[in-house]
Amino acid sequence: MQFVAYTQYTHRLIASIHYVTGGLGSRWNSSVMFLSLSPLMKRGAWCVIASTMVSLAVLLMRMRGTIGPSLRHDHQLLRRPLFKLDLSWPKSPELFTGEVFGVAVNQHAGVVYVAQRGDNVPKVLVFTTDGDFLMAWNTTTLEMPHGIFLADGGSSNPTVWITDVGDGPYGHCIKQYSPSGKLLQVVGTAGKKGSGLNPLQFDNPAEIFVHDSGEMYIVDGDGGLNNRLIKLSKEQEVLWLHGEKGQGPAQFNIPHSVTVDDVQRVWVADRANKRIQVFNSVTGEWLGTWGSCFTEDAPYSVRLTPDKKYFVVVQLNTNQISLLRAPPVGSIGQCVVASVIQLAEEVKPHLVDLDLETGALYVAEIGAQQAQKFTPFSL
Repeated sequence: MQFVAYTQYTHRLIASIHYVTGGLGSRWNSSVMFLSLSPLMKRGAWCVIASTMVSLAVLLMRMRGTIGPSLRHDHQLLRRPLFKLDLSWPKSPELFTGEVFGVAVNQHAGVVYVAQRGDNVPKVLVFTTDGDFLMAWNTTTLEMPHGIFLADGGSSNPTVWITDVGDGPYGHCIKQYSPSGKLLQVVGTAGKKGSGLNPLQFDNPAEIFVHDSGEMYIVDGDGGLNNRLIKLSKEQEVLWLHGEKGQGPAQFNIPHSVTVDDVQRVWVADRANKRIQVFNSVTGEWLGTWGSCFTEDAPYSVRLTPDKKYFVVVQLNTNQISLLRAPPVGSIGQCVVASVIQLAEEVKPHLVDLDLETGALYVAEIGAQQAQKFTPFSL
């Protein structure tokens, strides 16, 4: 158990070194991992070495302005830091035992839901925003969670929506749970993947966004038959959809994440096309595309910060979290990167969520098998 905790703490250490040095931490990646994996390393000695390395990282950061123009240029590429890593969250990292795919925050109750998958692991872990462990869900109705969303609806008791990409009798559908893990309803046809609309079918539904009105926006097709963006009414009737595979406007290739802003715009991470597409939430009309920010890697997750100033976008293969400036009403324009959080190699961030009261950012990380918390700087 201590071995797991050391390894997961190492990932957070390396991430923080990357963050404060603008990437210099990668030079220490293999040596730090060796220390964390050594069965002979005593906890006290490891902590002393880790503390020393963090101090060296901070010292290097402070030296960046005097040791050469190339390093100053590298630092400029990260822009102004908007978030800082909270190394104390959660308090029991050894509880992460599977591939961590999604996170969702209940800001009313101060609770964070973490979805993970794997054999013989609890599919949902529940923590407080302070990092205390509350409970785990071991429900048999959840096979392989992918996306997770807290539907507020103006209520102090939000429900939890989870997309399930499992191939068993409960897979290929979307489920609504109570905060304690009781299954409330199923959207789609459980265990039967497909493209039908009556009855409604899904194939590897990636993520759902539930509006306060009860209307649902679903991206359906994490590598399955479908490449669809579907809007459903509160009564689960199809209001509009885009469902053609391709590279043109309103076509998709693995739509992976979806969010809706306050000015009737739907933002979709069109993963395999390396772009974000934007639609009118009422009519479904295509409004524009952001692609210039994703030449190296695709967007996997998209969320809006509570102050509505930035979109948080995850790029899994480059281990980056980018903050893109939100455009004004009536304009889409081109994407502009305001800040980047560079994580360590093999962390593999997947999906994110934000606390709408505190602005804290929670990141689900497949490679590191953990979730991390970043808190906003006071600007």
